[in-house]
Amino acid sequence: MNDTPLHQLILKHVLKRISLSEEEQAHFCSLLSVRKLLPRQYLLQQGEVCKYESYVCSGFLRSFYVDDAGNDHTLHFAMEDWWIADSASFIPQVPSRINIVAQEASVVLQIDRAGLEQLFDDIPAFERFWRVLNQQALISQDQRILNAISMTGAERYEALIAKYPTLEQRLPQKHIASFLGITPVFLSQIRKGGRK
Repeated sequence: MNDTPLHQLILKHVLKRISLSEEEQAHFCSLLSVRKLLPRQYLLQQGEVCKYESYVCSGFLRSFYVDDAGNDHTLHFAMEDWWIADSASFIPQVPSRINIVAQEASVVLQIDRAGLEQLFDDIPAFERFWRVLNQQALISQDQRILNAISMTGAERYEALIAKYPTLEQRLPQKHIASFLGITPVFLSQIRKGGRK
């Protein structure tokens, strides 16, 4: 696959948030690497250090934690035009406690920690870009916590599907249930009840 269309995708994403000269765009693209993943292939495994911030060009990825009892807890998912990483591993460069796996064939553009630091030094506008992304992520996380304590499981499910209508086609029901903090059986009952 030619890298140019991928670079056009990420530049469109970036230019919605900050302005860059042609040279700055080229410099940014020079710091990116392409990674292709097969379905069920790991982008990051628990115990590895998260070395990259990854922008999803195509496909769908899921981050999850496996507890001591072997239960899989879905934390996040990422589709086209989203970023995914384990910030708790990437920023301090310590081993990750989570896994990130491709749910379907995926292509990501990646930037490593050194590249990101260089980008911040060379193009200060990228500090603002990353701040905006992190603020949006924080708002989403706060909303998810608030939903968890203020909504029923059925209400959380309805809100999630209203926000991401294609999610049920891309993420198995057990992972949606895990993301919502409910059992797959309860999710099945909610879905049957909502479609009478």
